[in-house]
Amino acid sequence: MISFFLNLRQDRIIKRYCHMRPAVNQDRLYEVLNHRCKYFVWAGADLLNVTSALGKRQMVVIENNSCPSGQKSMPLVDENQEQGSYRLMIERSFKPYLKNLRNKVKGDLAVVYDKNFMEVEGYAQVIADVMKENVWLVSAYNEDASPVMSFEDGVMHVQTAEGNRAIRAAFRYLTQKPWNRIPVNCKTRILNPIIACLAGGRNKMVAAKAYDIFNAELQGSGLKINVPETIWDVSKNEIPLWVKRLGGHAVIKVPYSNAGQGVFTIVTQAELDAFMEMDFEYDLFIVQSLIGNANWSSTSSQGKLYHVGTIPDQKNKTYVADIRMMVSSTEHGIKPLCTYARRAEKALKDHIDGGADSWAMLGTNLSARLADGTWTSDTNRLMLMDRRDFNKLGIGLDDLIEAYIQTVLSTVAIDRMASTLVNKQGKFRMKLFRSLNDDASLIDEIKL
Repeated sequence: MISFFLNLRQDRIIKRYCHMRPAVNQDRLYEVLNHRCKYFVWAGADLLNVTSALGKRQMVVIENNSCPSGQKSMPLVDENQEQGSYRLMIERSFKPYLKNLRNKVKGDLAVVYDKNFMEVEGYAQVIADVMKENVWLVSAYNEDASPVMSFEDGVMHVQTAEGNRAIRAAFRYLTQKPWNRIPVNCKTRILNPIIACLAGGRNKMVAAKAYDIFNAELQGSGLKINVPETIWDVSKNEIPLWVKRLGGHAVIKVPYSNAGQGVFTIVTQAELDAFMEMDFEYDLFIVQSLIGNANWSSTSSQGKLYHVGTIPDQKNKTYVADIRMMVSSTEHGIKPLCTYARRAEKALKDHIDGGADSWAMLGTNLSARLADGTWTSDTNRLMLMDRRDFNKLGIGLDDLIEAYIQTVLSTVAIDRMASTLVNKQGKFRMKLFRSLNDDASLIDEIKL
C-alpha cells in the first residue's frame, strides 16, 4: 500500500481527495500541491490519526520539522535501488536547489549535523555519488567547545584534514537551535536555510501563526490545516488559566525545542504543579488542546478529539501512534519521500488516576538526550512501513493521502511565512520577526 501511494500520480491523488471531499476546490488543491518552495524545501510533518465523538476521522498536524529524520527507517520501495528515497531527495530537490546560485561562492560541498549520524552519513554518501565530488561530513554540535565550522563574511568554512575549506553549499541536519551557529543571512547555499527554521520548521510559535494565516487565506476552498486548538505567546504564570480553560487537560510546549524535548502533557493537577516548578530559558510558551482518550481529552472550540491508536494487541491494549510524512519540493510540486510511525511507551488508559504518567501514554518521539549531551533513540517503539508493522496502525490509502495533503499544506504555510520574513534584498526582516515572536531569549540567540 505504501509503495502504491508513493507512486500515485498527482492528478489521481487530487481526483480521489476531491471525490471524498466534494467541498474541496480542485484548482486550489492543484495550486497548493504544485507550490515551489523557496526556503522550506525539505519537511517532515508529525501527524496524529484522530476521531471525534461522532466518528469523524482526520489527520491532525502536531508539528512540521525542518531537517526531519526518517530515511534510514524507510524500507526500499524498489529493492534494485539501494539508495532508496535518499537518492530521490538529493536528485529531485537538493541538486536543483544548487542551480543558479545568486552568490557565486566557490568551494566544496558538506553535510553538517548535530545528531543522527547513521542517517546523515547516508546523505553524504548519496550526495557524493550524485554530484560526483567529495563531500565533507561535519559535526556542529550546540555549544561545541572546539567547533570545526565557522563563517567568514557569510561563507561557511570547515576545518578538515586538508586544512580550512570554504563551502559553497551544505546539506544541513542541525536540529538544536541551528540559528545560534549558522547566520540567517548566509552566502553559502544551505538546505534548509535557517529562515525555514525560524519561520516554523523549528519554531512552533511562528508555525502556529503561519498555519492560522494560511487557513484564513484558504477559507472557501474546502482546505484547512488541521491542528489542535492553540494559544500562543503565553507567559508561564498564565499557563494554569489556559489549562483550566481547556478542561484541565492540555499540552504545553517550549516553542523552540524539538526531538520530543520541551513538550509537557498535562492531565492531572500533579503534572501541572510539577511543570510550574520547573525553570526555563525562554519567556513564552504555547498551550494546545490535548488529544487523549474518549474520557479525558481537552474540551476545545472544535469539541473533543480522541486518538484512533493502534489495533489492539494480543492483550487488547491500544497504543497512541503518530505518523511522520516526509516531503520535498521539486520542479513538479511537493512530493512525498518516505514515511514511518512511532508508538507511545505505554498503552492508552480508559481512565486517568492521580498517579498516571500521561507522557508515557501520549509521547511518541523516540529521541532521548543523555547526560553527556549525546542522543539515543528508543527504536523498540519505531513502526516501519512493512507488512508486519503497517497493519497495526489501522490506516488505509485515504488516510495516507490525507496525511500527505496536511503535510503539504503546513509546509506551504511555513514557506510562505519564510518568504514574508525576507526582504527584496534577501535579508532577514528582524523587526517583523520580533513583532511575531517577541521572546528576548530567542532573539539574542539568532546569528545574523
